[in-house]
Amino acid sequence: MAEHRTTRHQARAAAIRQIKDEARRQLREDGVHNLSLRGVARSMGFVSSAIYRYFPSRDELLTALIIDAYDALGEAAEQADDPGAPRAQRWARVCRAVRAWALANPAEYMLIYGSPIPGYQAPRDTVGPATRVAKVLTTIAEDAPDSPLSPTLAKQMTDTAAALDSPIAPGAMARVVRAWTQVSGMVSFELFGQFRGAIEPADEFFDAAVADLAEQVGLGS
Repeated sequence: MAEHRTTRHQARAAAIRQIKDEARRQLREDGVHNLSLRGVARSMGFVSSAIYRYFPSRDELLTALIIDAYDALGEAAEQADDPGAPRAQRWARVCRAVRAWALANPAEYMLIYGSPIPGYQAPRDTVGPATRVAKVLTTIAEDAPDSPLSPTLAKQMTDTAAALDSPIAPGAMARVVRAWTQVSGMVSFELFGQFRGAIEPADEFFDAAVADLAEQVGLGS
């Protein structure tokens, strides 16, 4: 009986992987707005009702894809970090890993950092995976010096650091947030073609900007 349950579990896990792989293919080719359970089922040769046994709604499929994307990006950032290296170098390694992952997986990056999906509300299940890159960057900067903030901003940054389980000072947290949004913006500009015809390739521009941001955060040069 236990062996039968294991086989069923493995078969279900395999089917879920296949569904998500097909959904990611459709994301890359047609974009998130055209993704539907019926379309995925049709491409896989499923009857429409069969796919609902695995994902009862498109939103649940989207949530699974979003969590996978955050986890993959987070893993890339974590693997790029080298705790034995100088902090500015660690920062640069992680930022370059984020960019490399985004360029290799543009549809998945846009799924998590692109325009909001109309009608979709991300559940709390996505919060943990979404913080993985921020946790790496905050860990690198947790000894960065503090700086004065308004009471409102200081509370926001204290709460943000607490959510990341980090002892980082509020002023340093604010600088990390500013820097991370700028890194994300550069990556998004590149993916959306905003650098085309002007900053191509963008490697040197990105590396120089990341080095400047590391210094602004307080990680040295």
